[in-house]
Amino acid sequence: MTISKDAYRQFQEELAALDKDQVQRRQRATESPMDSARREFLALRDRYALSVADVIAFFPEEEGVTYLQGLIAAAEAAPPGTRKRRTKRRADESEG
Repeated sequence: MTISKDAYRQFQEELAALDKDQVQRRQRATESPMDSARREFLALRDRYALSVADVIAFFPEEEGVTYLQGLIAAAEAAPPGTRKRRTKRRADESEG
């Protein structure tokens, strides 16, 4: 009895999906509860395209302030060369 190539490919794809699920479960098992909650929250934020205001309204006031401070610190830590190029392009566009 011969197995069709399509059935074999489908079987291989299903095995690969199961292996991938197993690896993800192992990674999540080693993750701290805070990291897990953060990952899930960020996924929800991306999925529903929440704005910063939506996110801050979700948190209690103190945590919202902490979240904003983290965003500001990340923005300040960004390399300054990126900002200069954007400003220069905008200035060139307004002249032309």
